[in-house]
Amino acid sequence: MNVLIIGLGYAGHRFWRAFEHLSVSTGMPLRLAYVDRKPKASELPFFPTVASALHHFEPDIVVVSVNDESHARILTELSGYRGFVLCEKPLVTPADDLTLVAEQLSQVSGFALDLVERYSPATQSLRRQISAQGWSLVRASFHWGKDRLNDYRPTCGVTSEVIHALDLVSWICSSADPLQIHDVIGVRSDFSISGHSVLDTVSLTGTLGQATLAGYASFVNIMRQRTVDFSFIDQEQQVIQARLVFDTPSWDQDHLRIWTRNDKGQEKLIDEQCFSLAQPGLETLHKLSRLCRHVVRWVSLREMPSQPFADLQTAIALQHQLNLIESSARCPAPACYVPYGNRSLLPETSDLETLG
Repeated sequence: MNVLIIGLGYAGHRFWRAFEHLSVSTGMPLRLAYVDRKPKASELPFFPTVASALHHFEPDIVVVSVNDESHARILTELSGYRGFVLCEKPLVTPADDLTLVAEQLSQVSGFALDLVERYSPATQSLRRQISAQGWSLVRASFHWGKDRLNDYRPTCGVTSEVIHALDLVSWICSSADPLQIHDVIGVRSDFSISGHSVLDTVSLTGTLGQATLAGYASFVNIMRQRTVDFSFIDQEQQVIQARLVFDTPSWDQDHLRIWTRNDKGQEKLIDEQCFSLAQPGLETLHKLSRLCRHVVRWVSLREMPSQPFADLQTAIALQHQLNLIESSARCPAPACYVPYGNRSLLPETSDLETLG
């Protein structure tokens, strides 16, 4: 099976490691190649263009791991491709023609957006318990942020970060009605090399069916913080609280806690689970490797994944939400981190904890 990685930067290297580990650990023969502006890895076949790679390498799976601003161009170059596309989030940027991109991908045999927190055992456990117990969502909230100040990688801004939390709320709490964004305030700044007024932070409200949503996301959060809180009503009309904490204190260390209170106000613990995934060779990659394994087994064996992919329809719906956030955010004057134009960028050799 041939896997083509388009863009061998930070995200591309993560996919390379995940697929390479999958091949070694399962014995499944995977041939990897990549497209980039210049050769970067002598171990893999290199192609200078998408067209040449599609023609000569004939990939079964194409991974799109270029920077946000290049997604639309690359996805459009895949017009007519009939294999499986695995795309780094978000699908495109708010400035891109979403309808055109969707049309160009109409012939692919499968599609998955890289929303790795779906593959956290903490996420999966909470989703199962909600379904089994028949809990009804009353409210969800999230705080989702990390520090991308002076990152060397271009970005479309915080829409690339808030997508995780928006997807998790919808994914965990299935609803016949789509998540709706109601109001957005934000902050723009020159935190990124992508511009002087890039949206770096948002605070928003919304609804999912009859439930309310409040959330905060930032690309200039001083510390990585990824929490999602839920309030449910159970079948006995009790309030059930749940909290998910991701990648704390380190990557792939996730925590689920569910509790309620009795009639005396005393806390009653329902469930608490800590997941610390530490398989050698998969440092920071455990959740991504699960997604890659599902894709490979679907393409090679037509084995149905244990949970559905974040397919093209899902990716488009999320992108509409991100576009609305970008266009409707009410912001003050942009913050200025680089008043004199002397920006000191993080080096590409920074550790994964820093870059992640």
